[in-house]
Amino acid sequence: MIKGNKVVLRRKRLEDAWKDYAWKSDPDLACLDATVPLTIPFSIYYTSYSQELHCADMMDHRYAIETMDGEHIGNCSCYNVDHTRGEAELGILIGDPDYWSKGYGSDAVTMLVSHVFNEGNMNKIYLHTLEDNVRAQRCFQKCGFVACGPVTTGGHKFILMEIEKPQTPF
Repeated sequence: MIKGNKVVLRRKRLEDAWKDYAWKSDPDLACLDATVPLTIPFSIYYTSYSQELHCADMMDHRYAIETMDGEHIGNCSCYNVDHTRGEAELGILIGDPDYWSKGYGSDAVTMLVSHVFNEGNMNKIYLHTLEDNVRAQRCFQKCGFVACGPVTTGGHKFILMEIEKPQTPF
């Protein structure tokens, strides 16, 4: 468990499946992530979700984001981990719009970045955010990420952003 000022990051649990399914099935949220909303039945999703949790190892940086009072509002993770290069990709979703633009996302990102730099032995974390998702870009800039340039993938225009591990402890 990683505690911030507004949120707690905790390991994913099986009981998170329903909210995660709802968020991944939401067309508006999928649009913000340049993905296609899920259309499979929950039962199939649940089986896959359960298997993923069972196979996750301790080096896996996938977390549920909870408010201080225990409300599951989103998820964050570091993936595409390259231990040779010392870098990983970050992803975040605040699935509950009631918590958008209120500092919950930036607190989660700050906590995850600090954890990965201090515990994961990474030197750089990067992410891709849609070019027109200005709210997300402001959040990432607030957390220390710097825009490095445009990237086009799958017909979508993204901004590549990076943060490097500071020389002094994060």
